[in-house]
Amino acid sequence: MSTKYPVITLCGSTRFKEQFLEAQKRLTLSGNIVISVGLFGHSGDDEVWTEGTKEMLDDMHKRKIDMADSIFVINVGGYIGQSTRSEIDYALAHGKKVEYLEKP
Repeated sequence: MSTKYPVITLCGSTRFKEQFLEAQKRLTLSGNIVISVGLFGHSGDDEVWTEGTKEMLDDMHKRKIDMADSIFVINVGGYIGQSTRSEIDYALAHGKKVEYLEKP
């Protein structure tokens, strides 16, 4: 089988770990390759807060957006924080489609 699967990068606050995992599962079962965060800093992965790590992870996430066809924003309750806003702006500036869990 040689199917072209769309690539989607998940973006959003890492406080929404369960919603990230649900979206990853749903989007994967819908025939997408899903790229997600590596750590959930706001959900207990304290390594994120060591010096230089958050900055590295933010930059790395933009590289994940570069690899994707689109992004899917996990915006529970409409929440979009500063890092996620930056990722949305980056995706739009690079011609990526942006979809949301909840209408913004």
